[in-house]
Amino acid sequence: MIDINAFDPTTLVLLALLNPVVIVVALVMGRKADQWQKLPVVAFAASLTGFALYWLLSQAGFFKVHALGGEAGLLMIQFVYAFALAAVAYTVRR
Repeated sequence: MIDINAFDPTTLVLLALLNPVVIVVALVMGRKADQWQKLPVVAFAASLTGFALYWLLSQAGFFKVHALGGEAGLLMIQFVYAFALAAVAYTVRR
């Protein structure tokens, strides 16, 4: 079980980088994007679906959330990571 504290950057980065939903959604949607302007939309969609998985797992009891505040950081880290993955998938497709 993972403990989520108010501000723990190491845990937030690990949760963002190892979230399989973010990786899959960013790579699949980034590869299907036909214009580079769609990459921020892809990153936003991937980060929101990744956050939805995080929320469902925390509600199911897999994570102990002790305080609020880390969720915004998690969403931002996932957005940046998903944008990078989508850009790689978009570039490889070309």
